This record gives sequence, C-alpha cells and structure tokens, in this order.
Amino acid sequence: SLPPAWRLSLSLGQGSGGTPSCWSLLFSDDLPLHSGILSALGNFLAQMIEKKRKKENSRSLDVGGPLRYAVYGFFFTGPLSHFFYLFMEHWIPPEVPLAGLRRLLLDRLVFAPAFLMLFFLIMNFLEGKDASAFATKMRGGFWPALRMNWRVWTPVQFININYIPLKFRVLFANLAALFWYAYLASLGK
Repeated sequence: SLPPAWRLSLSLGQGSGGTPSCWSLLFSDDLPLHSGILSALGNFLAQMIEKKRKKENSRSLDVGGPLRYAVYGFFFTGPLSHFFYLFMEHWIPPEVPLAGLRRLLLDRLVFAPAFLMLFFLIMNFLEGKDASAFATKMRGGFWPALRMNWRVWTPVQFININYIPLKFRVLFANLAALFWYAYLASLGK
C-alpha cells in the first residue's frame, strides 16, 4: 500500500473524464510501457555515443535498434521484472533474517544470468540471426556482460531490493537500465 501522499499524487495523474494521463501510465503496475520506452532510449543513447566516439556527423540512426529494444522492454523486461520482484517478496519476506542479502543473492546469481541469456537470445531472434550467431554472441559477449552486470547492477539492486517500495522497483531498475542497455547495445556493434 502506498503512503497517502503518494496515492494523492498518483490520483492527480488522471486526465479529464477519468482517462489516465501519461504520468499515471508511467507508474502503472499493469503496463510495461516505461520498460519499452526506456529500453529504446538506451539503444538510442548507445547509437549517439557510438557516433560521437567515431566522430560521425551523419544524422541517420538504425531505427530497428530502438524498436527491438522497445519490444524487449515491453514484452520481457517489464513483465519479468515485475513478477520476479513479487516472487522475491513472497518467497523471501522481509521478516526472514538477512532477507535483503538473500534477495540480492537470488537476483545476482539466478535472475541476472538467466535474464542476460534471454536478452541475447531475444535480440538474436529480433535481428533475424541464426543459432550459430547466438552461440558466437554467447561465447564472446556473455561472460564480459555478466561480469559488468555484477559490477554495475549489484549496488543498484541492493538499493532497489532494500529501499525502494515494491511498486516502484521496476521503474527504478528501468531508469538504471537506460544506461545498461546503452552498454549492451554497444556490445552488438
């Protein structure tokens, strides 16, 4: 349950006639919209960084990249993260000794590797590549990406799991993921 002030601020997000505003959609439990949007922005950011690094002046961007990341964020990141956080709350309730540490270990040692493998698999599929391309990407990119995931995401997830209310964990992770997806997209170049 949200504190009364948060409930009030979210209820103010209603548009005229009771239709939801962009603000209320962004914080909705039911829609992975922010996952898709922030994933696409992460890819867009990676492309901009890559252009800057290569000192390219062209304005053309790979539109397919942000679209693939939006699909991944909308259909996978948002829903899977939401249900994983709910699962952790149920399986390791706050009253359990060292609950925060146990949740963090579950996230880092089980969810992170599985989620990263799923990312590589889905991106491979969305890019229209075959199984051998997936195997090559896994051999060359999985371990470096997982090590970087552990370095970057462990403190983020420690804060997320222990201090962010359950309702906002996916959004908090998606905001951090904006930069993480930029890193992952740079691996694909």
